Amino acid sequence: MGWWQVDADTLARSRFLLSPYAETFASLKLLHAATGAHPGEQAWLRAHLPGYRARLAADPVTALLVGAGLGRDWIADFLTPTPHDGEDFARAVARVRATDPATARAHLRVSLAGPLPADLDRDDLPDRAATLLEYVWSETVRPYWARRRRVLEADVVARTARMSQGGWAAVLDALRPGTRWLGASRFQVNRHEYPPRDISGAELLLVPVTPRTGWVSWEEPERLRYAVVYPCAGPLADDHTGPPVPASLGALLGHARATVLALLDSPMSTTQLTAVTGQGLGSVGRHLRVLLDAGLVDRRRAGRSVLYARTSAGDVLIEASGTRRD
Repeated sequence: MGWWQVDADTLARSRFLLSPYAETFASLKLLHAATGAHPGEQAWLRAHLPGYRARLAADPVTALLVGAGLGRDWIADFLTPTPHDGEDFARAVARVRATDPATARAHLRVSLAGPLPADLDRDDLPDRAATLLEYVWSETVRPYWARRRRVLEADVVARTARMSQGGWAAVLDALRPGTRWLGASRFQVNRHEYPPRDISGAELLLVPVTPRTGWVSWEEPERLRYAVVYPCAGPLADDHTGPPVPASLGALLGHARATVLALLDSPMSTTQLTAVTGQGLGSVGRHLRVLLDAGLVDRRRAGRSVLYARTSAGDVLIEASGTRRD
């Protein structure tokens, strides 16, 4: 397993960060895999996979570059620059384009775990990668970015609330499969057999994306900033209609209200619920008032946000209807 040695200063400097570039690269990985994990991803693939495949079919060198760069167990480092605070997509992709060609080829050899194909022994690889990523951003991510950003913000709020209940260990354990707090200042970041890294004193960034994927990255040569990119929580990544609601629960509460109750197995604000369900803010507020009055949810303040979560009575109702998610 791969793990990082951290210290108190690292945890104190740790924070969540949103990155349109990370969202774009995660979307490129999803296009490459061509398999959606839920109906929302499947619908997105149906809309955008044909255009992506046609583009690569017309450019075999870039198609070969994508396959080599994503590798099997390791992504070519130049494709995953560690996010910077407040960095928009254009500035991030400019860092990819500015990669030294020799460095890009060296990174590809690592991701391939072997020699570089002759067709990739060229100097325009960083520009080709940046151009493809610009296509993925403009055609498949930017049209949805406003809503995706709200979903990612919702994930951060929910995980911050979890941290207030269980500390950093509770957050790190639940980022994605393969991450967990091992104790003794050790943070497992994946299941691969890589040498441990001492990142004491570094910044640790936690970066959510909506596709069901993730990776790690760090700055070179300073190695003072490390990032763990992770998929946002299951229901937050799903299609805006929310989790399936059995007819019996929908008949009892109304489908829209039942959807809100089903989502509240972790604390969420009205803004989060609006982003995730696609319902209006006023409608969500009315549903929450009814659920509060019925004793099915309660609320508490976390900083500037008011978070809602199911009560034990709400859990019983969800369990009885068979809508609880793992």
